[in-house]
Amino acid sequence: MPDIIRLLPDSIANQIAAGEVIQRPASVVKELMENAVDAGASAIQVLIRNAGKESIQIIDNGCGMSHTDARMSFEKHATSKISKAEDLFNIRTMGFRGEALASIAAVAQVDLKTKLHDEAVGTWVQIEGSKILKHEACQAASGTSITVKNLFYNTPARRNFLKSDNVELKNIIEEFTRIALAHPQIAMRISVNGNDLYHLKSGNLKQRIVQLFGDAYNEKIVPVEERSYAISVYGFISKPNAARKTRGEQYFFVNKRFIKSAYLHNAVMKAYENLIPKDHFPFYVLFLEIDPTRIDVNVHPQKYEIKFDDEKLVYTFVHAGAKHSLGAYGIAPTIDFNQEQPLQQFGAFDSNRFTGSHFITQIPETMREAKKIAPPEEFSSFQAYRKRKPENWAILQPQLQNINDANADAPQQISTDDDRPVIENSHTSGRELILRSSSAGSSAESTQPYQIHRKYILSPIKTGMVFIDQQAAHERILFERYLRLLQNNRSVGQRQLFPQTMSFNPSDAALLREILPEICNLGFEIEEFGDNTFIIHALPADLGYGNEKDIIEELLEQFKNSMHLQKLSKREKMAQALAASSCIKHGKALSTEEMKLLIDELFACENPYYTPSGKKTLISISLDEMQKKFDARK
Repeated sequence: MPDIIRLLPDSIANQIAAGEVIQRPASVVKELMENAVDAGASAIQVLIRNAGKESIQIIDNGCGMSHTDARMSFEKHATSKISKAEDLFNIRTMGFRGEALASIAAVAQVDLKTKLHDEAVGTWVQIEGSKILKHEACQAASGTSITVKNLFYNTPARRNFLKSDNVELKNIIEEFTRIALAHPQIAMRISVNGNDLYHLKSGNLKQRIVQLFGDAYNEKIVPVEERSYAISVYGFISKPNAARKTRGEQYFFVNKRFIKSAYLHNAVMKAYENLIPKDHFPFYVLFLEIDPTRIDVNVHPQKYEIKFDDEKLVYTFVHAGAKHSLGAYGIAPTIDFNQEQPLQQFGAFDSNRFTGSHFITQIPETMREAKKIAPPEEFSSFQAYRKRKPENWAILQPQLQNINDANADAPQQISTDDDRPVIENSHTSGRELILRSSSAGSSAESTQPYQIHRKYILSPIKTGMVFIDQQAAHERILFERYLRLLQNNRSVGQRQLFPQTMSFNPSDAALLREILPEICNLGFEIEEFGDNTFIIHALPADLGYGNEKDIIEELLEQFKNSMHLQKLSKREKMAQALAASSCIKHGKALSTEEMKLLIDELFACENPYYTPSGKKTLISISLDEMQKKFDARK
């Protein structure tokens, strides 16, 4: 048998490797900006064309590269950051693998101009699909300018998987924001299609937050500062009354490197326990400084994950730092760190535990100044949020009746599962089905539904009983209604007497632009007002009175959550997002008539058994199953 194993050509191997590092235009922005930071730049410019699909240009005034280094930088695993294996455990630079430029050059057309500050001329390198087209001397400004054109031009299947311009631009803005927050001392500018999106001056962290998120954040945030021999935590967190329904404004950095950690996010959320509603999220920008020998950053292609040698200590310290900050400014009870047993247990303040390194991190002076600001006014408490939340049940009855009318001519459906209610046709009343399935000798009282723990509805049927999840059931009802509205491109909107103005961060603003046509088809009337600001002129008539800002924020949050549902089309994701944001929630007390309406319309749905995301809306238990449980012996 002939040999069949062979080495892949370098060009193919590089394209495969590029798939791990370079997933979209935002990945290019991240890698090139991090290189500029490592080069010691004090100013960085990012120029974007066509959401990065046409071109991405990064200009910095860093140290630049020599004629030879400019060519070597495109070789795989060529790096100036490390030289031996031990260096992997003492990394403080953003890059270190030597993969970024090689991966970008494998799937794009790259033009590099660079010059050392003490040299008279610079170097010009053109590379396309890993092939060097030009390498010669040229006139150039000190530093580096690198342009990436036609990303994925030689891998069309990969290019086809890119999202719309607004979604890709949203991802680019997110990467820019993370790096800008991590390095407030560097002036940064990002321009999209010739228009400046951000022009950030160098300053301290609080100034950078205000530049990125708006002047209102100057009064919304309080500083965090805790340090010990093991770990230092500093940054800013928002006051509880500034929490929002949308995610995306939560940032963790470890040694200036942005990371994603649900574990540490939980530590912050625990500090806000009983201060904000469960469906709200605080703003925070928190920096952790840890001895590099105690972490491993080489565990993720994009370096978004980090392993800690003592994860519980980090969790406890982050939680204590956030809670102490809230207490110090009169927002939550103060923590007495002399009595904080978990911190003492982990030895966070024990210098003898870390005698090997005596690692002490100095908190920036700007953070010390920030802590001198006056305490904020008293927080209005969790009940204030409950008063502002709209009463969702007020929207149910007209929605149910509209769905009933729309389903009047729906096709026949039959279920042969004896453990589920039999649906004779989709316009047959679910209430009638339950009444019919009751035994002839039973009283009308026995067919009444009951609410359990304000979450589930129990209703008897002939073969046993059915439990309905009230939130999931209402979500299914609304999803089918909104989907029909989107398909028919018709809806009814209720004009607002006083239009509401809302401002978003650039990332959420880009997402809202992406889904704005679909939102308007649902009965919203929203107009872009410039500078990431929108005016709400009308809401769907059946949403009733409520906080318009909360409705839009929750709609955006639900749409973000539905983006991973590949089986749903964009139209279905939009309908699912609005249904999830406007349906009744667990904890809502329902009257008997309201439960009857919910049951009636659930069984009028085309698919009454599951939500769009696949969660069950009901379960049934037969009499035989119940009898077996009673007959079971020890």
